This record gives sequence, structure tokens and C-alpha cells, in this order.
Amino acid sequence: MHDKAFRICPAEGTVELRLTLGFTFARPLLYLSLDASHELPATMEQVTFSPGLQDIGVGRDDSAFSAVERLFAVANGPMGKTNPQRQGFNSALAGEGQPLNVLGGIPTIATDYSPLWDINVAEWTQTAIDNGYRSRVKEEFEILGLVHQGWLTGPGGAKFGSTGFIVNCPPVMRLL
Repeated sequence: MHDKAFRICPAEGTVELRLTLGFTFARPLLYLSLDASHELPATMEQVTFSPGLQDIGVGRDDSAFSAVERLFAVANGPMGKTNPQRQGFNSALAGEGQPLNVLGGIPTIATDYSPLWDINVAEWTQTAIDNGYRSRVKEEFEILGLVHQGWLTGPGGAKFGSTGFIVNCPPVMRLL
């Protein structure tokens, strides 16, 4: 039994799993979260805590022999259950829906794909919010550009980058 299983039918031999909606290359996708290297993402993703994942190096996405890809999560994205720009941890924790994370390379698009994701948390700066720039982000290079321009940072204004947390969440289907 796994936390993502929500219906089992022994007669039909089927198991239905909860998938998570996110984005990759500006398109929606569904992924299956299985386990995480730390209690915090394991709780937020409702998956198994697997401390052995802490042995895997992070912060080296797209480098030679990297075991991870980057997953971009927004802490303080737009809120509002019916807001089409809604995204982020604050919104998800308020019960408005899934956080709508952004995944980097996926199979068929990236030749260096890995199902292990190095979580990079972004936070909109107060200046970006005051200027009305805060919106839903759906693509890795869009996020990196906003970081470069200073509109997104790491949590609390820290340098943007790896949190050191890994989530094992292989993509299941890219939509559109």
C-alpha cells in the first residue's frame, strides 16, 4: 500500500493512484510522487520519507553524471481557488489546490532525464509583487530568467538554488 493509492479493486486487479499536476516546458503534466529525502517534502507531497535519498548529490542539474533534475516550487505565488494564476505552497497549504510545481527535463525531451528531482524553491520579491509581476510560472527558463532579473529569489531573499531535498516523482503524462 502506498499513500498515493486511493482505490483498490481486487476483483479487477486495479489500483488507482493520485497524480500531481505540474508543468514542464510551459505545458501541463501529471507526475507520481513516490518518496522524498526529508520529512518536509514527504509531508507536503504525501509520500514515503526515504532518508537514503539524502546520499544523492544535489545542486548539479545538467552537469555530467548528475543523478537529478530540477523541480521548481514557488513559495508565495498568487492565491485564490478560482484565480487562473494561482500557484505555490501558500495556496496549496490554504487548501486551494496542488502547488503546480515546474519540472525541468522529462523523458522524450531531455536526454539526461532522471526521476529524482532536486527541489529549488522560489519566492517572489516584494518589489515584484508591488509591481504586479507575480503570476503563474510554467517553464524552467522563465523561472531562471526571473531569478536573473531579481524578481524571484530563494526563500526569505536567500540566493536561489537547491534546497538539498529530493523527491522521486516520475512524470506519467505530458498534456496538450
